[in-house]
Amino acid sequence: MMPMAAYGARPDGRAPWTRALVTGGAGFLGSHLCTRLLDSGVEVDCLDDLSTGRAEKVAHLAGRPGFRFLERDITEPGAVGSRDGPYDLVLHLAGPGPCPVARPDRPLELLDTASAGTRAALAAADRDGARFLLASTPLPDGPAPQGGTDPFGPLGVYAEAVRFAEALTAAHAAGPGAEAGTVRLFATVGPRMRTDDGGVPSTFLAQALAGGPVTVPGDGGGRHSLCYVDDMVDGVLRVAAGRSVRPVDLGGDEAPTALEIARRVLELTGCATPPAVTGPAADVPEPPRPVTGFAHEIFGWMPAVPWTEGLARTVASLTDRTGTVPAAVGRDGEEYWT
Repeated sequence: MMPMAAYGARPDGRAPWTRALVTGGAGFLGSHLCTRLLDSGVEVDCLDDLSTGRAEKVAHLAGRPGFRFLERDITEPGAVGSRDGPYDLVLHLAGPGPCPVARPDRPLELLDTASAGTRAALAAADRDGARFLLASTPLPDGPAPQGGTDPFGPLGVYAEAVRFAEALTAAHAAGPGAEAGTVRLFATVGPRMRTDDGGVPSTFLAQALAGGPVTVPGDGGGRHSLCYVDDMVDGVLRVAAGRSVRPVDLGGDEAPTALEIARRVLELTGCATPPAVTGPAADVPEPPRPVTGFAHEIFGWMPAVPWTEGLARTVASLTDRTGTVPAAVGRDGEEYWT
């Protein structure tokens, strides 16, 4: 865990924030951010409608002082009410997810979340003078493609949702006194990650844990940036503590091939079925990779966990899932899950 000094901590060593709103907080990365902030002495309101998030991801936070779960849709009017806050940090993770195939059947919801949802989260930050950070995602054709995309194409809605959320944040950041920035998050692994979003390595993990076979796209030579969740959380909080309005790429510096990742997953899970490549390399576009120089130079962020170790920790967590989701009551007696 990164010392709080890395995030611009106060002289007493505590975090530079008092109270944070984390939208999409019951997701994979959101739940880890909620935990880290609470551990740092920050009160956290975790807002999620549980359409893709899961209550069990934050079940371990039940009853902790300063934590409140708000089961609300960020796109609905009044999702962040006058009784909520005041906040000095808003982390908006309720936008388009890291993998475009995770919600192929919800195009209108995706667009609403990127537009109305981002606007609502920005309004909450504006109201309280809070630092706002949008968690965005790289596009399949790179973070800043030329000429846009066809909105009728298979990834058109996803791409436009991502771009609009970033454009809205950038327009907001240009206003007087605004504290708004963007982080682009590349593939992340760790406890509580999804294995059903269609990406790499999540698909490999799901297939191997089911006994195989593990299907590798193309000839397996495509390189993928992998970052362990603890490192990703450190990066997000470092950028949040700064004042950058420029988008910051966060992702692993190592880039193993898909075939190397598949073999490591098979080794860790004990699956004896060999990996199966699906076709020529030309059939699979090269995945986007992060340009992390800005994060290294300006924020001093460097991933510490090698990708092989990150996968080992991830597999260990996936093969040891136990426990149930309890009922709990938040501040002011509000029940926040059952």
